[in-house]
Amino acid sequence: MFVEFNELPKNAQVWIYQSTRKFKEDEIIKINEFLKIFVDNWKDHGKKVTGSFLVKYQQFIIIALDNNERNVPGCVTDASIRALREIESVFEVDLLNKFNTAYRESGTIYTVILIEFQQLVKEDKITPQTIVFNGMVSSVKDFETIWEVPANQSWHQRYFN
Repeated sequence: MFVEFNELPKNAQVWIYQSTRKFKEDEIIKINEFLKIFVDNWKDHGKKVTGSFLVKYQQFIIIALDNNERNVPGCVTDASIRALREIESVFEVDLLNKFNTAYRESGTIYTVILIEFQQLVKEDKITPQTIVFNGMVSSVKDFETIWEVPANQSWHQRYFN
């Protein structure tokens, strides 16, 4: 069952997927329509679950599940991955590659593969103060508080030693 993102409890599970490019406005409309239908019909062994989603900065898809303090069953995660794969196919983007890393520079969001990120750090083009998107967050609360942070406040800090 779909609910507005801001109606989810702070402990709701989130998954963040970053696109390798910004979505166009018409694509976002289609993605929103697709994900609304998906979340409205999202199920755990035949029983509907409560969830939501956001498309943020035209480049990130955030899917959330009110997990009611229980473990998230594999079938729920598998269903969301299938939905993301369909979006990847239709819009010819990469959403599921965990080696992609996003950061913001001068108001622009860039997505690079991890090895490029490391090279940019070595070249001092990415600094500890560069804003990065911490895809490791797992709850609505973390999404709201530590998703966009300086690199030295996320898992990215390991590349500055």
